[in-house]
Amino acid sequence: MISAVFVDRPRLAIVIAFVITIAGALALSQIPVAQFPDIVPPQVTVSGVFPGASAEVVESSVAQPLEAQVVGVDRSLYMKSTSGNDGSYTLTVSFALGTDPDINTVNVNNRVQTALSQLPTEVQQQGLVVQKKSSAILQFIVLYSANGEQDPLFITNYAIINVLDAISRTPGVGQASLFAKMNYSMRIWFDSERLTSLNLAPSDVIAAIRAQSVQAPVGRIGARPISDQQQFQFNVQTQGRSSSATSCCGRTRMARCCGSLTSPASRSARRISTASRGSTAAPGCRSVFISRPAPTP
Repeated sequence: MISAVFVDRPRLAIVIAFVITIAGALALSQIPVAQFPDIVPPQVTVSGVFPGASAEVVESSVAQPLEAQVVGVDRSLYMKSTSGNDGSYTLTVSFALGTDPDINTVNVNNRVQTALSQLPTEVQQQGLVVQKKSSAILQFIVLYSANGEQDPLFITNYAIINVLDAISRTPGVGQASLFAKMNYSMRIWFDSERLTSLNLAPSDVIAAIRAQSVQAPVGRIGARPISDQQQFQFNVQTQGRSSSATSCCGRTRMARCCGSLTSPASRSARRISTASRGSTAAPGCRSVFISRPAPTP
């Protein structure tokens, strides 16, 4: 037996072990990373969001038509998908070892574009993200407040602005993701009983807010075509999208006050009283817009 040779000669076994260790250390420092063999199959992920949908709705309206087109893509091994109750959807397609991840991404994206017209309008507006990834996680980085003064929302905003992009630009990093992402946002609470009595739906309020909270290109004053006697040009700038509860309440054209809405069906002003619990709004306004301005790290 070969093992008996090393058992009877422990010095020989020690020398061979040292030689193998030294050879491995030299190879680790000299061989480029690109020459290391692939041990995990390359993957391509397709992710999207269906706002307000349950897992069953996402599976039937997004997963089924999308996977029907992606299945059988060139050099693919298997795929798996996850539909969440928060409306999120993720499809992961694994390919054979040795395939080009960029070519795999292009092939999957072509299949996704074919199925895009079959998806709900909300999903199309949110968009689908197709990107290559590796199932091997390189590193986890944890951010925290040493003195406890910053809350998780502030830390998340700081990571998005200052950390995430810097890591993504690092050579050799394919993707940098942020777990438990928390974004600054504005929340509107509806008084459902009041909406029902006025024969209105939440979509009417949403449409009114979207119509007024826009970033519009308003143009310039004194721009051509105009006579040569015009000597100055002025860029016209508007306030744009709402950034706080007060600005949204004061700017949204829901008739004369924050609690009224012009219905597109009847074109008459109808009063909407929204819940005022826990709100921060302008004096005399009933609509609730909860907003936290993003700090400057």
